[in-house]
Amino acid sequence: CGVSFAGMQFFVSNYVGPELTDIMSSLTCIIVMVAVLKLWRPARIMRLEGDHDSITRGKVHSGGEVFTAWLPYLLLVVIVLAWGEPAIKGGFDRWTHGLLPAWLPRNAGVLNGLNVPGLHNLITRIPPVTAQPSPYAAVFTFNWLTASGTACFIATVVAALLLGIRPAKFVDIYVATFRQLSFAILSIALMLGLALATTGGAFPFFSAVVGWMGVFLTGSDTSANALFGNLQVVTANALGVSPILMASVNSAAGVMGKMISVQSIAVAVAATGMTSADESRLFRFTIKHSVLLMALMGLIALLFAYVVPGFVGFQASPYTSRYSEPGIICGRAFAGASAGGSWYFAAAR
Repeated sequence: CGVSFAGMQFFVSNYVGPELTDIMSSLTCIIVMVAVLKLWRPARIMRLEGDHDSITRGKVHSGGEVFTAWLPYLLLVVIVLAWGEPAIKGGFDRWTHGLLPAWLPRNAGVLNGLNVPGLHNLITRIPPVTAQPSPYAAVFTFNWLTASGTACFIATVVAALLLGIRPAKFVDIYVATFRQLSFAILSIALMLGLALATTGGAFPFFSAVVGWMGVFLTGSDTSANALFGNLQVVTANALGVSPILMASVNSAAGVMGKMISVQSIAVAVAATGMTSADESRLFRFTIKHSVLLMALMGLIALLFAYVVPGFVGFQASPYTSRYSEPGIICGRAFAGASAGGSWYFAAAR
C-alpha cells in the first residue's frame, strides 16, 4: 500500500499536476489494499491486548450502489482535471480579469492580479531572502474561478445534486466542516509563524512537526497543506531554507499524523466492526508508530536541508512535484506503509 501510494504521488505530481496528487494516490492505495485483502490473508494476525474475534456480516452492494458511493470522488477527479487544463484555465482567467472594476489597483502583468495598497513595491527584500536587494511585489492573484478550491466546491455541489442531498443539509455540512477546522486555524495559525521563525537551524525538523500536528488536528493532509503550506514557505524563505523542501515535508510528515487523527480511527473502528471502546486502544497502538515516523521525516528534512541540499532546488515551476525529492518519496512510502499497516491490522480482524 505504501509503495502504491508513493508511486502514484510521484507519477501524478510530476506528469499530471499538483492538484490531484493526494486524491489519485489515495484512490490507488484503496484499490491495491482491497486487491491484497482479496488475494492474500496472513497466517498470523497481530491483535491488540484483550482483543477477541468478531464476526461481521458483509452486505452485498449492487453495481449502482457502488458507483453512487464512488461518484463524489469521480466527479472531483474529472472536474479538477478539467479546471487545470491550460485552455480552460486561461479562458476563465481572462474572463474574470475583464470583470475586475477599473477602480481596483490591477496589475498589468498578472491576470486577476491586484497590487496590495501600502505594500506593493514599498518594502525591499534583502539577503538571505533574496540573492540581491529587490522591491517586494505584493500582488494578490484574485483567480477565484480557476482556483482549485472552486473546482472542489463545484464538484461537491454537483455531487450533492446527483445524490439528492437537500440544500439545507448541504449547508449544514459546510458549516460543520468550518466549525471542525476553526479551532485548528485559530490555535495554530496565530502562533506557529513566530514560533517557527525562532527555531533557526532546527526549522526543517520542526517543519515536520507542524505537518504532523496539522493532520492530527484536522484529519486531512489536504487541509493541513491549505492551512500551513504557505506558512512553511514563508518561514523557509525568511530562514534561507528551500521552500520546496519545507512544503514537501509539511505534506509528507502530515501522513504520519493521519493514522492517529480522530476521524481516521473512528472510520477504521466503524468499518471493521470494532466497538467505540476500541478507539483508545487503537490510538495507543498507532501513536508510537506515528511519532517515530514523524521524527524520521524530520531527520530526512535535516539531511536534505544541510547535508545534500543540491538534491532540492530552491525555485520550482508551477508543476514541480512537491514530492519529487528522493527523501520525501521515501518518507511518503514509509508513511503509507505504516498507515496501511495500521488499517490492515484493523481490517484483518
